[in-house]
Amino acid sequence: MPKAHETILEINLKALRHNFEYITSKINNSTKLMVVVKAFGYGSDACVVAKYLQDLDVDYFAVAYTSEGVVLRKARITKPILVLHPQPINFKSLIDNCLEPSLYSAKVLNEFVSIASEKNQKDYPIHIKFNTGLNRLGFGKNDVDYIVSKVNETNVIKVKSLFSHLAASEDLNETYFTLNQIESFKTITKAFEGKIGYKLILHICNTSGILNYPEAHLDMVRCGIGLYGFGNSSIENKNFRPIATLKSVISQIHLIEKDETVGYNRAYKSKSFQKTATIPIGHADGIVRQYGNGNGFVIINGKQAPIIGNVCMDMLMVNITNIDCNEGDEVIIFGEHTSAENFAAATKSISYEIITAISQRIKRLIIK
Repeated sequence: MPKAHETILEINLKALRHNFEYITSKINNSTKLMVVVKAFGYGSDACVVAKYLQDLDVDYFAVAYTSEGVVLRKARITKPILVLHPQPINFKSLIDNCLEPSLYSAKVLNEFVSIASEKNQKDYPIHIKFNTGLNRLGFGKNDVDYIVSKVNETNVIKVKSLFSHLAASEDLNETYFTLNQIESFKTITKAFEGKIGYKLILHICNTSGILNYPEAHLDMVRCGIGLYGFGNSSIENKNFRPIATLKSVISQIHLIEKDETVGYNRAYKSKSFQKTATIPIGHADGIVRQYGNGNGFVIINGKQAPIIGNVCMDMLMVNITNIDCNEGDEVIIFGEHTSAENFAAATKSISYEIITAISQRIKRLIIK
């Protein structure tokens, strides 16, 4: 990998392919794969990731919001794109860009039918989400008759898939709850398909569901965090490669005496003669203040340098007293060998939060 000369986020497509191949090794050839590229591709680069995986012939993409799907269409992503949480105000744009909505309540179902009718659509593909225990979005099990009647009274829409979302598939202590979710979904989908009269794509598994519940792979699985390098367990993490490495450089080194302070609010006070380094990345870039005052650390020349004082908007300072380094040397915040999961754990957070928080102002460097 090239040495950093500024703050950059490296995106390693070889690691992405490794993760893709590991996930696909866990599913049958007949099971479709939906790749989740919401939140800028989990903080990486959604368009780069989607283009690469489209060339590997994934079946579907998923995003959270309509605007994310529009960006992918402008980047010439032609595969079907499911919008997981579309807002009715964006339904016209969704249709104009051939995106497929998740409809999760009577209100959004009726509003989508109305707008699709205005735009003279016929058999527009929709996806119906059922709530089986996450209690976030989704129709209830008693809504099957209502949904089927609404679908059958118009030729404007056609149901393409039924899906739900597992609440705790990564936690094997919650196996009983997860199995109940899976069985509830199977009961709902059996009733729905019986009434609608044709076969639908059924999907409930996320990354941890793919790994822990092969019996629930059904017709399609959805993979997000796994493709970006995290298996949600210490055992599975060994089988994945993080695709993103956040790097920076030492801008300046300071020598400070005992009782001198560092940073805003004089939050750090030296207990002895020390050496500190200033690094050009801060809370505007996703390294929030909670990582300051000794909670977080970076890697310089293979050694941990604790973050001292309060993290600034554009900079942070670290203690390098026992590290042989110079101004301009490379700094690793997280990457393949220094996991974002470990970095996030310093503040009792998770890998999802730190990787998706990385600011878009940080240059992305694609490693092919």
